Amino acid sequence: MDRAQLPLNALRAFEAAARHLNFTRAGLELCVSQGAVSHQVAQLERRLGTRLFHRLPRGLALTDEGHALVPVVADAFDHIAATLGQYADGRFREALKVGVVGTFATGWLLPRLDRFARAHPAIDLRISTNNNRVDLAGEALDYAVRFGDGAWHGTRAEPLIAAPMAPICAPAIAARLATPADLVHEDLLRSYRADEWALWFAAAGLPAPVLRGPVFDSSALMASAAAAGLGVALAPPSMFARELAAETLVQPFAITIDAGRYWLTRLMSRSESEAMQRFRDWLLGEIAGDAPSG
Repeated sequence: MDRAQLPLNALRAFEAAARHLNFTRAGLELCVSQGAVSHQVAQLERRLGTRLFHRLPRGLALTDEGHALVPVVADAFDHIAATLGQYADGRFREALKVGVVGTFATGWLLPRLDRFARAHPAIDLRISTNNNRVDLAGEALDYAVRFGDGAWHGTRAEPLIAAPMAPICAPAIAARLATPADLVHEDLLRSYRADEWALWFAAAGLPAPVLRGPVFDSSALMASAAAAGLGVALAPPSMFARELAAETLVQPFAITIDAGRYWLTRLMSRSESEAMQRFRDWLLGEIAGDAPSG
């Protein structure tokens, strides 16, 4: 079908009628009469050579052909609306979807986002947070910032920031901790990565105690629990610099372990768009600027 001859008004009438299953309510939404909607749908049916609705005494029911057409038309209008929404002040803003593990989002990225927005006003950055479990393809993400060893199947991973882990806790708990051995008397908050405390106690030259603290799927949430005095968290202090500076959290011991780092990841099958390249360059530039000189 020639694009110039696409029956857009009829398709809009059909899509609204399919959602409401009622010509009158579809007309109210589109600010036209019930008869106008009915006429447009009838024109579309004649053009396609098939019925899209069963006309019932109290409304409408989609035919099989109508059911097949609904998602196609709805997706097309959604895509048009999303694209038009990317224009601001007469300029096109390229959408960039980035999934970010929550700890990195709150501890590093958010305080810097205004700099990215000022440097790249033509990029419509859309951020979603996660607990490190992310589906790049299923969530239609351009990038994901993750914590781990960089080995994710089908994914290209670029190292960002090392994140050595250490115990952090509320000041009242820290006051009770003279040596690492004193931790055995505290509730040790755990992440879903079960071996982290065992690695830390091994680095301290101690056997790991039986862990009895709750399990969290987010280091950010775990650190909040630690600040509330619920126990001692094992987390990257670099992601909680503000809390440590404000002394809502304390790092009682200098011993750290390397349990992974943060990575910028994308699907190997995904070629980099201009917006992706600009975000990557900005991210790496910010990290380079944070690195100590000399």
